[in-house]
Amino acid sequence: MTQTLRQLEILNIAERDGKVTVDALAQYFDVTLQTIRRDLTELAETGKLMRVHGGAVLPSGSRNIAYDERRVLNRDAKAEIAKHCAAAVPHGACIFLNIGTTTEAIARELLHHKGLLVVTNNMNVAQIMASNASSDVIVTGGILRASDGGLIGALTIESIRQFKLDLAIMGCSAIDEDGDILDYDSLEVGVSRAILTQSRRAFLVADHSKLNRAAPIRVGNLADFDQVFTDRDFPSDMARKCDLWNTPIFVTGAAPDAKEAPEEAP
Repeated sequence: MTQTLRQLEILNIAERDGKVTVDALAQYFDVTLQTIRRDLTELAETGKLMRVHGGAVLPSGSRNIAYDERRVLNRDAKAEIAKHCAAAVPHGACIFLNIGTTTEAIARELLHHKGLLVVTNNMNVAQIMASNASSDVIVTGGILRASDGGLIGALTIESIRQFKLDLAIMGCSAIDEDGDILDYDSLEVGVSRAILTQSRRAFLVADHSKLNRAAPIRVGNLADFDQVFTDRDFPSDMARKCDLWNTPIFVTGAAPDAKEAPEEAP
């Protein structure tokens, strides 16, 4: 693993756990303590972490990882999630893809689908889906968030309310131990809630790094979704809750336990 990728993964662990220690990171990456100390010093110098005795913590409050960094983190896992999720999307459906690097990966997997109507508040998704000549793309209005190409705000919500969607495919910033879906931006949360309201079905796509991360604003709950696609088994307590909520969990690499999607949207 290169130094850059290792530092990105260190940030990911810090976001998930709230802190990192030199000893644990050295063991995790199988490198020397000196290497980890150097990584933490460099991350602290750029303001991404704050050094403390024996490790480092987030500098202040909860922050999301920069979008370009998130594109690199867990890229292979996101690609596998995208492949399986796209396979469950019926041809001819009206779908929503929200902001996120995993939904971008799903858009790439949907390039050979026929007759889709794709509504999105993700400019990156719109650009990807524009290559699918047999499908139509509608971009919501809203405030353009330059950091990730997302459209958010009241105009975005009003645009979404014009549709009755067959399926929403949504990423998230975090999932806590209660199964609550969390985010960092209140404007984006309002958009996410509108997407769920206007959708007949909803898929959540989330790699393992989203489990038990800290984000301050609640979007909804795993119970609000008809299917979850992830790359590792959920903790046993959370998996039991999903069973009670009738929310199937598809783990990439495992045998599917959910019904296949129909060939055509109803």
